[in-house]
Amino acid sequence: MRPRAFVFDAYGTLFDVTSAARDAGAGPHWPQLAEDWRRKQLEYTWLRAIMAAHADFAAVTADALDWALEAQGLGTDRVLRARLLALYDRLSPFPDVLPVLTALKAKGARMAILSNGSPAMLDSAVQAAGIGGLVEAVLSVEAVGVYKPHPSVYALVEAQMGVPPSQVMFISANGWDVAGAARFGFTTAWVNRLGAPIDRLPHLPARILPDLTPLPDYV
Repeated sequence: MRPRAFVFDAYGTLFDVTSAARDAGAGPHWPQLAEDWRRKQLEYTWLRAIMAAHADFAAVTADALDWALEAQGLGTDRVLRARLLALYDRLSPFPDVLPVLTALKAKGARMAILSNGSPAMLDSAVQAAGIGGLVEAVLSVEAVGVYKPHPSVYALVEAQMGVPPSQVMFISANGWDVAGAARFGFTTAWVNRLGAPIDRLPHLPARILPDLTPLPDYV
């Protein structure tokens, strides 16, 4: 069955989460800073979900950045901190994003974004990437107050788009997100840009892609 809707994760899938640290002028610290920042950001979403202590993604992102900066001995550099947070609101899209979403739109595909991001963060990133006119919905976990991979997040797709899980293709570069979406009932595509090992979690991806370029063939 061909999917009725393509639903994309945002951070790491459409938007390069390393680009803020790369572009902020953090010098030789930036690769480790980017890695630490992303790892702590994800850890904090999962831990807050488990503890039922939700804070929006902007707050979690700032907390994770503070940890990462301190780990690199940059905790007192407030100018760098401000620059990094500003850049995170307009992360660089991966090069394949605009052409693939444009091709899908031309074929009549319905598309949405389902993300941990707060509505304001997502709006900024989507508009900066020039993809706002290509997706019909940008769905944030703030509607349910808990982070992925909680099933209530994935349920937002049917509630908003009227498409049952079995007819949704969910695309993410995050293996844990793919596992959660597959458990919910979506057909999943894992975008494995880095050639990483598959996560040892229940519910393997239905497809493994090197990037987004094969997606228009599924319409």
